[in-house]
Amino acid sequence: MVNSNNRGLRRIINAFRYTFAGLKAAFAHEEAFRQEIIIAILAVPLGIWLGESGTQRAVLIGIYFIIPLTELLNSAVEAIVDRIGEDRHELSGRAKDLGSAAVFLSICIVFIVWIIIACERFF
Repeated sequence: MVNSNNRGLRRIINAFRYTFAGLKAAFAHEEAFRQEIIIAILAVPLGIWLGESGTQRAVLIGIYFIIPLTELLNSAVEAIVDRIGEDRHELSGRAKDLGSAAVFLSICIVFIVWIIIACERFF
């Protein structure tokens, strides 16, 4: 796409098309992504209820979407590694492990923020 002649509105339309193709592929092929989106259906209303201000609600909802965002990046890394080859290699394993660690850390960040805001509300 480096030499693409798409500019202006055509580029924006193509970007949206690629974005939705990526989301569709993630939903079709990535179990963890599907689970995170299903949890979002619960987390968004819970965040609206838990937050006492517009800012808290925005933080609770926005921070949750760090999880599927990180999952998308992890899935991209895994797809590239698998594209290169399925034979075991130390660097391939490390790349996949690092992606998994990133997802775990994003879950930890979300958990911490939700706990802090919940404590402010109830204690």
